[in-house]
Amino acid sequence: MIRILLLDDHAIVRSGYRRLIDAEPDLEVVAEAADADEAYAAVKRCEPDVAVVDLSLRGASGIEAIRRILARKPELRILVVSMHDSANLVSQAFQAGATGYLTKCSDPGQMIEAIRGVSAGRRVMSPEVSHALACAALDSGDLSRQLTPREFEVLRLAVRGESTASIAAHMHLSQKTVLNYLSAVRQKLNAENDFSLLHLAARHGLVDMPASALN
Repeated sequence: MIRILLLDDHAIVRSGYRRLIDAEPDLEVVAEAADADEAYAAVKRCEPDVAVVDLSLRGASGIEAIRRILARKPELRILVVSMHDSANLVSQAFQAGATGYLTKCSDPGQMIEAIRGVSAGRRVMSPEVSHALACAALDSGDLSRQLTPREFEVLRLAVRGESTASIAAHMHLSQKTVLNYLSAVRQKLNAENDFSLLHLAARHGLVDMPASALN
């Protein structure tokens, strides 16, 4: 029996996943979580084999959640199921320790097979994710190659409008450390100010901006 943790901040999504997964004789949902902290506690309490993780969570992202729960249980397999297929987010998820990545438009049966695949240690990706990574391999401007996972997460939270104090709380860091990360990000990306940083993040799919604002 493969024991599964569901991490998604939408209860209706988790409920749909649970019905789908529990219909399989070899799969069992043993815990659900709505954020990174709940997921970390569930890993300690329930000892799952596979975590199905969304990246868009309240507070710390799924990428930060992956990093934290793998620090607790390195052998846990992670399957990301997200609405995002940005190469930057996909790359960061794999760098954080994900074993598979599907988009939420994937067929339900593909998710079941992906859970079995990552549980067996195989790397699993939906076709659109593979395509995004292949295109990014030709792009020297890929942010995931320029920033560390922690720098990427600080950038993602900052361009989302989170304050330094809020980022520090979500990532369990001091505010000084957060400011140091932001400074390093600006230097690496040659961003002169916060607007330049926001503009750059939007071009790489980390935040939504009107197309007219990107020209």
